[in-house]
Amino acid sequence: MRQHPIPPVTEPMQYRAIGLVNAVYVPQDEKTLTRGVLRCEDGTEIEAVLLGRVLSVVKRHLDLAASHQWIVYPRNREGEDLHLQVVGVWEPATLATDEPDLPETLPEGDGYFSVRGELIFTKPEEDQLVVKIRQQPRSDGTRPQPFKLQLQGQIPLEHLRHFVSLDLRRSGQSLSVESSEVIGPVPQRSDRRGGGNKRSSRRPVARR
Repeated sequence: MRQHPIPPVTEPMQYRAIGLVNAVYVPQDEKTLTRGVLRCEDGTEIEAVLLGRVLSVVKRHLDLAASHQWIVYPRNREGEDLHLQVVGVWEPATLATDEPDLPETLPEGDGYFSVRGELIFTKPEEDQLVVKIRQQPRSDGTRPQPFKLQLQGQIPLEHLRHFVSLDLRRSGQSLSVESSEVIGPVPQRSDRRGGGNKRSSRRPVARR
């Protein structure tokens, strides 16, 4: 088992959007366990879905009446509200009894998110920015469509179309920038008629 739920970055331009949320998961109803809300410790309720193998973990090992530290992928739904895809839970005492040295409390704390992608909109005077995230190809070879995250924070306009690495903190339904690093310009597609920028050999790598 990994020593941390958020894996280290292996490529300079590695896309991802992942975070940690301490919350009680409340299913939509008894028959629909995969959809519900995460009721956070500050009282905020965020729409959520359970993905993949986490569903069996929830059914077999977790007390849904208690708060857990969920590993989530952030999305935006209507407006700027968050929607979280739950992909795991960090609870070594319950789930990793054979590795007792794993930390129960992570240094990043509740509500930490790591987002890495292309800055496609920024309005520093209003604390608004949008980052585009590309995803890994699926096992069948198809590539999911990129998605956009609406965030709060200030990044200068000259960094538009640059790859950025952001440390974020959730507040209510928003994710706000705590720290940022501009990695470099994102190679843009060449114009089909022969104009535009040439492709760079340094291509971004799609990750979560």
